[in-house]
Amino acid sequence: MRSLTLTRKLLVPALTSLALAATGCTAAGTADAAPPAPATEAAAAASPAPGHPAGAGEQLAVRAAPQHTPTAVARPAGARTTAERSPLKVASYDKKTRRAVISTAQHRTSGDAGSDRAAAGAGATAGAGGAGATAGPAAGAGRPVEPVPPAQSAQPVKTGDVIASAPAPGAPQGLLAEVTDIVRTTDRGTEVVTKPATLDQVLADDEAAGQVPVDPSTVQVVPLLEGVKFSWTRPDGVHFGPNGVKVPAGNLRLDVETGIETAADAPVSAAASAAGYVQLAPEVEFSYDGSPGRIGPGAAFLGMSGDWSAHWNLKGRVSAQATQRIPLARLHADPVIQVGPVPVVVNLGLTVYLQVQADGRITVDVTQDVKGDFRVGGSYAFGKGWSPVGTSQVTSTPVTASVTAAGRAKASLGTEASVGLYGLVGLTADFAPYVRGEAQLTGTASSDGKAQLTGAWSLHGGFDLSGHLSLQLRIFGTPVFEKRIPLGTLTREWPLTQGTSKLTA
Repeated sequence: MRSLTLTRKLLVPALTSLALAATGCTAAGTADAAPPAPATEAAAAASPAPGHPAGAGEQLAVRAAPQHTPTAVARPAGARTTAERSPLKVASYDKKTRRAVISTAQHRTSGDAGSDRAAAGAGATAGAGGAGATAGPAAGAGRPVEPVPPAQSAQPVKTGDVIASAPAPGAPQGLLAEVTDIVRTTDRGTEVVTKPATLDQVLADDEAAGQVPVDPSTVQVVPLLEGVKFSWTRPDGVHFGPNGVKVPAGNLRLDVETGIETAADAPVSAAASAAGYVQLAPEVEFSYDGSPGRIGPGAAFLGMSGDWSAHWNLKGRVSAQATQRIPLARLHADPVIQVGPVPVVVNLGLTVYLQVQADGRITVDVTQDVKGDFRVGGSYAFGKGWSPVGTSQVTSTPVTASVTAAGRAKASLGTEASVGLYGLVGLTADFAPYVRGEAQLTGTASSDGKAQLTGAWSLHGGFDLSGHLSLQLRIFGTPVFEKRIPLGTLTREWPLTQGTSKLTA
């Protein structure tokens, strides 16, 4: 049972990494300036960055995207493709037909100038603007509309253009697509046919690397068990969740209190339960290194990392039948990171679960504090291909611990996590911190009829990290590997505490 406690604690880091989905945006991340205007970017593209030879790409900043994330359009121009910020918007997208309606400011009023990210994430399907809509802001309505250059007004989108968009109607996880055909022009915009595009088509031979915290207020949580509560505090101090629950700025927290199936022959005092909380501050890690003269990047990385901490208690005698995996909560977020002028939509998913393996004989009571960090992801190098990355540093401190009777139990508080781009899952990982406890009894008897039982018990903490990389990492423009690449299994275990007890009859 005690094993279960430690596991849960370790799961906290996993949840953090995935939630990773889910670190709140830091003050530094939100303080970054908005992407430069198209004219500025075009000028920057015309001259090499410091330390880069002529003809090489630029060093792009990686930061949290602004609230109203601009669309980026890449159009072949001379020897290299240059992506620039654009006033074009994805008014609607049909995933089945891959048809999109691309609108300009002329098709939108200031009040309906494209859905914001929240509306898109909620599944908004209405197009922006209608017949008779005029360019420019309406008096007292919404945010101003970006002006459209005359050349774009004449032909806003062309065959061969690659469009990178934040979440939009019909594309709640963002859109990265190449225009293959112009269908028609409507009062809502230009209807086009698209096909999936890759990041090297918009980033070309540029370079970018950075880590961006995930705003905890954008994480969607679905409790799967009674007794699960969720709270967060943004970097600006805004708090959500039960009153009195203190959450550090930029962190999210999951509180759980639930009963576990108790062994049939256990006394009432040995009823099994688990309670505690997990706090995490995950970050998205992204890097891209263009390779002039080659197709695809020279190097790339996509992953999630972060810090986590937890406090929890596990006690009772768990049933030998309670070996199934019990989902506790499901978390999801689609943070948008700004890579130069390009909005890159990262999809984070996490399911937190409890899993117990026990023989129904051992009773534990463990209270523990755990903290650590994690990093999971996929790394690409030209000539070597993709390789998985999974590391974690975990420390734990048992506050109280006791074990009675003989037997063994192992409990895991784990997470199944996924990290992807534009709706394509590229990495799945299962991080399962656990507590493992075991006890043995030996007996002696004397001629006077007295018997003595001596028990020795020990508790160990540890974690298992496993997973795989998916074919869909081809979205970077890298060669497609033939099958999934396993992350392998990383297992670490350390002693927590041990003891002895004597019973005389």
